[in-house]
Amino acid sequence: MSAEITVYWRPGCVFCMKLWFKMRLTGTRYRPVNIWRDPEAAAFVRSVADGNETVPTVRVRSATGTERTMVNPRLSEVRRALTG
Repeated sequence: MSAEITVYWRPGCVFCMKLWFKMRLTGTRYRPVNIWRDPEAAAFVRSVADGNETVPTVRVRSATGTERTMVNPRLSEVRRALTG
């Protein structure tokens, strides 16, 4: 199983842009999901963010299969979650 990062975002989110910039600088690959275009993704974000659509919300599945979801994390937290 390979590691996977999903970043839930919405247009205009400065915090999302900052995280993306840092991820690109470090070569951290991710899959972006726009919650304004994907109702299921928006529902998922609300389920983990106390009913709010707080972004970025990041879901990390490590190579060992461990899954962790974080709301507005730092890059260091995302990278740490990759190790499982």
